[in-house]
Amino acid sequence: MTTEKYKNIIIGSGEGGKYLAWHLAQSGQQTVVIERRWIGGSCPNVNCLPSKNEIWSAKIAHLVQHAGRFGITVGTALSDMAAVRKRKREMIEGLIAMHLDRYKATGTELVMGEATFTGSNTLEVRLNEGGTRTLAGERIFLNLGTHASIPSLPGLAESEPLTNIEALELDRLPEHLIVIGGGYVGLEFAQAYRRFGSRVTILQQAPQLLAHEDPDVAAELLQIFGSEGICVIAPAEIVSVHGRSGKCVKLLVRTSYGEKTIAGSDILVATGRTPNTAGIGLEVAGVDLDQRGYVKVNDRLETTARNIWAIGECAGSPQFTHISLDDFRVIRDNLAGGNRTTRDRIVPSCLFTDPQLAHVGLTETEAKRRGIAVRAAKVPMTAVLRTRTIDETCGFMKALIEANGDRILGFTMIGPEAGEVMAVVQMAMLAGLPYTALRDAVLTHPTMAEGLNALFSRVEQPGVGTVGLRQTPATLPQDGGSTARVPQTSIHRA
Repeated sequence: MTTEKYKNIIIGSGEGGKYLAWHLAQSGQQTVVIERRWIGGSCPNVNCLPSKNEIWSAKIAHLVQHAGRFGITVGTALSDMAAVRKRKREMIEGLIAMHLDRYKATGTELVMGEATFTGSNTLEVRLNEGGTRTLAGERIFLNLGTHASIPSLPGLAESEPLTNIEALELDRLPEHLIVIGGGYVGLEFAQAYRRFGSRVTILQQAPQLLAHEDPDVAAELLQIFGSEGICVIAPAEIVSVHGRSGKCVKLLVRTSYGEKTIAGSDILVATGRTPNTAGIGLEVAGVDLDQRGYVKVNDRLETTARNIWAIGECAGSPQFTHISLDDFRVIRDNLAGGNRTTRDRIVPSCLFTDPQLAHVGLTETEAKRRGIAVRAAKVPMTAVLRTRTIDETCGFMKALIEANGDRILGFTMIGPEAGEVMAVVQMAMLAGLPYTALRDAVLTHPTMAEGLNALFSRVEQPGVGTVGLRQTPATLPQDGGSTARVPQTSIHRA
């Protein structure tokens, strides 16, 4: 079989990979992208954008259900999940068309198939349409992504549970959805389906929701979920699973109150991700993996094999689309002779529950664990007058300031449009501005960002109200959040 030679081969068309491909092709370099299934990667197909699309439909359902609060009289609100899915699918179709146009415009070749290494720089591609091709690349970039993990629990795999992919394709409303996992994916789907009309129970193995967040953050989110009728059991150890998801399931669960059986109609597993690195011959290419199966890279995203790089989640980068995009920028600039690195990135995150939870920089838990003395300021969202106008007053803003200086070390917000407000603080952190710049800024009234005036006005003078064990220079964690386990707390909502 003839070996086709390329300057650049990119395996996977996720965020970082596709932008790198388009950039290289526009630079006049022969570039091919090999994609198994999702044109544009998982984000526009089965993850970020489709989930936020359906979350917004759930928001509309919630507003209609509570229209009377706003002086509006409407009829009964019933969720049509087939119509919700149709709206989501139409968005995806438009996104795929946009990606295909970009591939054509940049001159990037897109090959739909599955790649396996047969040598250090050679790949055999089994084409989706049948047949094979053999490709050799001077440079190869791994943009392999991850997939939902299914815990090894008795009966769980046999129950054929939903993951994020199947949950987004439901054209029916689960009578009782049992969500395994209290992280980002689990919480977003739990609230959305509760608002569509399902009963929802969340089983979280850790003592609190969002195990790496501060206890006050988890407690606030728990209260919000409880007010919407979502049952949260944490800590919860699943002993066994019986039945078939979509019909009838029973889970034997060990809690701090003893063992109990929870019956439901559907199971959604949201317990983390596994890298797509197995079975593609990376060992043949000399690419080493770490103990969790992620590709080993340095801070320039170079693997252990010459002329092979890794991008995004498969490289162990924080699992956000915006980080994959930044990985692309690191590789792009270094290929052009630069010296860009992944070290010390300020990584923002946003949980798209309603209200949103946004965070950047240190948490109080992380500061305590690392012995970093900080000053903490906090205001409830009721102090932000914009929340009174829209009747969404749950949540708070919290900021961490270095103990003996004016640098902002962290910011967390649970509240309406928290992700947008967080970006303001992130820009201040990137620019090295003192917190006083936001305290004294003239901010438009009435907006959510105006709350930053009130928040930073509550920062106490150095030496007062500090948190931490010793004075240690503050360096923001690479993943933008805490990696410490939070103190033990028991949460049980019936």
